[in-house]
Amino acid sequence: MLRRAALAVGALALIGATAPGVAMADSAKSTGAKPTIVLVHGAWAESSSWSSVVERLRKDGYPVRALANPLQGLTSDSAYVSSYLASIDGPLVLVGHSYGGAVITNSAVSDPDVKALVYIAGFIPAKGETVGDLAAKSSPAIPLVTTTVPDGAEVSIDPAHFRESFAGDVDKATAATLATVQRPANTKAVTDAGEKEAYRTIPSWSLITRQDKAIAPDLQRFMSKRAGARVEEVNASHAVMVSRPDAVTNLIEKAARSAR
Repeated sequence: MLRRAALAVGALALIGATAPGVAMADSAKSTGAKPTIVLVHGAWAESSSWSSVVERLRKDGYPVRALANPLQGLTSDSAYVSSYLASIDGPLVLVGHSYGGAVITNSAVSDPDVKALVYIAGFIPAKGETVGDLAAKSSPAIPLVTTTVPDGAEVSIDPAHFRESFAGDVDKATAATLATVQRPANTKAVTDAGEKEAYRTIPSWSLITRQDKAIAPDLQRFMSKRAGARVEEVNASHAVMVSRPDAVTNLIEKAARSAR
């Protein structure tokens, strides 16, 4: 039992963190011809992780949401995102970074308006598979800080090792800010099994980060191929949304154009 708990905590080191800033959002109703882009961050991040991407998408005329992922477990997080999607009219493109990829895989099937999925260095679990199962195939040693909470345990990254683990191509000052504002993730994020495979019925795209020290590029390729995703690769760390926002935006817009 102790070994299983340790694996769950270690696996959390693989489920995402990215960028600073303030992510802007449009009104709740999408009235334009372009689909609404819904961005779902991973663990140890926040909606502002997408700020540079949001700026570019809005400039190109896309309605955008950068929602706050609760990070309390795959089952409950997926239900939360499903409820959020129901509040938006019109076609949707759902984007998930890291652990957020697992969340969109489970939540997208709840809304027929979701026309495309985009995985950004994302986990793409199969039905019955956990993020921990996948993380076990890519397990770098990342120093973690564990906090006991009423609903189990939450894990964050040791700030002293944040940059080397997740944001190697981000400047030191920005990485230090990310480490400071990171949100902890409940271990249920890696122990809840996936229940849906949205990529079976919804077209998907995947951005592989070749310099990723959180989720091995080969694991990203395996998951993307299994999902039948259209794949692009970029030389970037796990924090690709801040270090390479143009590459992220370009892939999202390719998916969005297909959704139209």
